[in-house]
Amino acid sequence: MSERIVVVGGTSGIGLAVAQRQLKEGREVVVTGRDAGRLAAALEKLGDGASGASVDARDEEATRAFFAGLERVDHVVVAVTGATAAGPFRSISTEALREAAEGKLLAQTIAAQAALEVLRPDGSLTFVTAGSAGAAIPGTAGLAAVNAAVEAMVPVLAVELAPARVNAVSPGIVDTPWWDWLDAEARQQTFDAYAKTAPVGRVGRPEDIADAVAYLVDAGFTTGTVLSVDGGSRLRPAAL
Repeated sequence: MSERIVVVGGTSGIGLAVAQRQLKEGREVVVTGRDAGRLAAALEKLGDGASGASVDARDEEATRAFFAGLERVDHVVVAVTGATAAGPFRSISTEALREAAEGKLLAQTIAAQAALEVLRPDGSLTFVTAGSAGAAIPGTAGLAAVNAAVEAMVPVLAVELAPARVNAVSPGIVDTPWWDWLDAEARQQTFDAYAKTAPVGRVGRPEDIADAVAYLVDAGFTTGTVLSVDGGSRLRPAAL
C-alpha cells in the first residue's frame, strides 16, 4: 500500500507544486483548499492518484471531520496561508493583523491538531511559513509576526509529538498567486529587486519549495528544523 500524504492548502502555488512532486514520489495525495473551483482545477491538473476536498482550515469542525474521514495518513504538509497584513507598521490595522493570524497561524494550528488524530506515530508534519519571519524588511512586521509564531512551534512540537517528525520550510519570495494583491508593475519591481540581492539571481519557483518539502518528508533523521529556502537572500553582505 502506497503512503498517503495530505497537503492542506494544496490547490495552487506552493501547495499544488508540493502535491505534484509527491505524486511523482509515488504517494497517494489528498489536497484541500477553500475554493471549490480551484480544487476542481487542481485535481484535473494532478490526475490519477490525487483526490481532495473543499475545506476551510479556519473551520475547526470541518477540518477535524475531513481528517477523521481519512482514517490513515503518513505525512501532512500544511501550506495554507491567508491575508498579507503587509505595509508600514504605523498603519497596520488590528483587523488586518487578526485576519492574517487567523488565515495562517490559527489555520495551520487547527490543521495540524486535526491531522494528529490520523497521522501515523512516526509520520511527518511539515509547515510552510515564510522568510519574512527571519528578515528585517520594512513593511513586513505583520507578516513576520505571523510566520515567526508558526516557526516557534516547530522545535516544541518536534519534542512533544515524537516520534512524529515536525519541520517547516521557510520560503523567500516565490512567484505564486499569493502576490496577486499587487498590481503587475509593483509585483515585477518587487521580484526584480529581490533577484538582485539573492546570490542565485532570481526569485523562487513553487517547485523549489516542493523540492525542500520533499526532502523533509523523506528525511527520517531530521526533525525540529526550519529550513530556509530563499536563494541565499539572507546572506546579503554587510555594507563596507
